Amino acid sequence: MHTIDQVASDWLVHLRVEKGSSAHTVSNYRRDITRYAQDLARQGRADIALVTRHDVEGHLRRLATGELTGRTAAPASVARASSAIRSMHRFAVREGVCVNDPTSGVRTPKTGEHLPKALSVDEVAALLAAAHATDSPVGLRDAALLEVLYATGARVSEAVGMSVDDVDLDAELPVVRFFGKGRKERLVPVGSFAREAIGAYLVRARPALSARGRGAHALFLNTRGAPLSRQSAWASVAAVAQAAGLEGRVSPHTLRHSFATHLLEGGASVRDVQELLGHASVQTTQIYTRVTALTLREVHRTSHPRATG
Repeated sequence: MHTIDQVASDWLVHLRVEKGSSAHTVSNYRRDITRYAQDLARQGRADIALVTRHDVEGHLRRLATGELTGRTAAPASVARASSAIRSMHRFAVREGVCVNDPTSGVRTPKTGEHLPKALSVDEVAALLAAAHATDSPVGLRDAALLEVLYATGARVSEAVGMSVDDVDLDAELPVVRFFGKGRKERLVPVGSFAREAIGAYLVRARPALSARGRGAHALFLNTRGAPLSRQSAWASVAAVAQAAGLEGRVSPHTLRHSFATHLLEGGASVRDVQELLGHASVQTTQIYTRVTALTLREVHRTSHPRATG
């Protein structure tokens, strides 16, 4: 007998070690699978070989309706749980733990299409101006962080994961290096504004922050000299947004959306934007073409004398 807990433990190690999934992804999947294992154990299904499609669908239904947790789950949360369960059972089949995959034929709940919200160019300019308003070490760090996020479209996890060695500002084409999902490496060019902000931070702020810790190699440091966390980066962006009068409208991912949208509006190809964002599939990038199309349609509607009527 192989319990769901036993297989889940091996599967999570596989995700982390062999597939290179991020700690954030593994943490979310661990939570989803732990809840799944506990729920099926209450239904008398501890042995993974005995799990049926009915069991999987019942769990997802109980999760969605709130029977499991006391509150209804968002469609995206149910979809993520479904993805984790499906991946684990497929792993069990590949490893020879069981013969049949009970998730075969189970439909992933539809989450609906959520178009990303991008800032206007003027709003980004106001945000970055607010970021540059403070000349303290933390202020210089936050200015560099926001400039990097908008200049490169980096995910926040990629930005805080950068080391000093990932920045090459002296090359003929200055670039920064990111390690995305699955530790896939990519180089992204940076413009003059980001270069100046990074340079000011490295010369005038990072040494002071680094002296408070143990000389970590991370590019972005907190006030204790340790690597800046994702949560602290979010808090920094939120604080700057509040100062710019954009409270509640800006997150690190907003800057990623704005980066992609503004590139497409400026004439960049979808394939180029895909490469810069580190998307594995061009279909993921194509949602931004819808955003720009909707923007152009609104501009036409409000600006052309014969657009309405």
